[in-house]
Amino acid sequence: MNVFASEVSPLSIVIATRESRLAMWQAEHVQALLQARGHAVTLLGMTTQGDQILDRSLSKVGGKGLFVKELELALEEGRADIAVHSLKDVPMDLPEGFDLACVMEREDPRDAWVSSQYATLADLPHGAVVGTSSLRRTVLLRALRPDLKIEPLRGNLDTRLRKLDEGQYAGIVLAAAGLKRLNLSQRIRHIFDETDMLPAAGQGALGIEIRADRQDLRDALAPFLDESTWLRVSAERAVSRAMGGSCSMPLAAHATLTAGVLTLKAAWGDPLGDGVLVTAQATLSNPEHASAEQLGEQVAHSLRQAGAHG
Repeated sequence: MNVFASEVSPLSIVIATRESRLAMWQAEHVQALLQARGHAVTLLGMTTQGDQILDRSLSKVGGKGLFVKELELALEEGRADIAVHSLKDVPMDLPEGFDLACVMEREDPRDAWVSSQYATLADLPHGAVVGTSSLRRTVLLRALRPDLKIEPLRGNLDTRLRKLDEGQYAGIVLAAAGLKRLNLSQRIRHIFDETDMLPAAGQGALGIEIRADRQDLRDALAPFLDESTWLRVSAERAVSRAMGGSCSMPLAAHATLTAGVLTLKAAWGDPLGDGVLVTAQATLSNPEHASAEQLGEQVAHSLRQAGAHG
């Protein structure tokens, strides 16, 4: 975390947030951090298109950007000052006039296996039904278990767990970060190793969006910026951007930063294909934001050379 940020005058800040339990937790987490530094902070709860359209997969109705458009409108109209997002839901290129001002310290970026009956994916019987609406998770699951039946699973986290408990699925795959943030770790039967289920770009990280002209907010958020997380997600998001920018692409990208070395891995699969993944990997010493993004572009080029496409 950036501990060198200078003190700023207290501000009155309105946070635009989705109204799901996880989104509210995220907004309240940022609210508490800001209030602890003397700012007056209130929440503006909103229902987005992404929350309303539950009968179709996101890839068919406009992608995860549907979760942020109404929040951006609230910023544009001055009804809110900042928007707190799960970074994996944020489009790779923000509209003109908006900026990602802060990326906070990352929670566990991995995927979690949740099931009432089966301890791991390997325990599932042939042809069992697994729930996810993520094209990334779909192609990774098919690579691991091509015999399984992958069915759509939409809704907020509580809705997904309810559908599992009703017996609609043998198991479901969710982000470990969301379960941990809502004190639902007991629902996790198994956390996938990154070699089996490579996370999505930005998974587990929170991003805070502002209007680009709000330097006062940028200064107020500076103490919460985690440089290591931002470098990693910059590389990951650069892969997605270079591959076409869609959050709904069947693409995984995950970076680690150890002893000054940034390691970026990516995987792509055809949702209608045979379960074979295209993979790529590259490393970079002493990364900065520009070079981290260049690493992402390099990995995306390698994916395309191996047959991946947007």
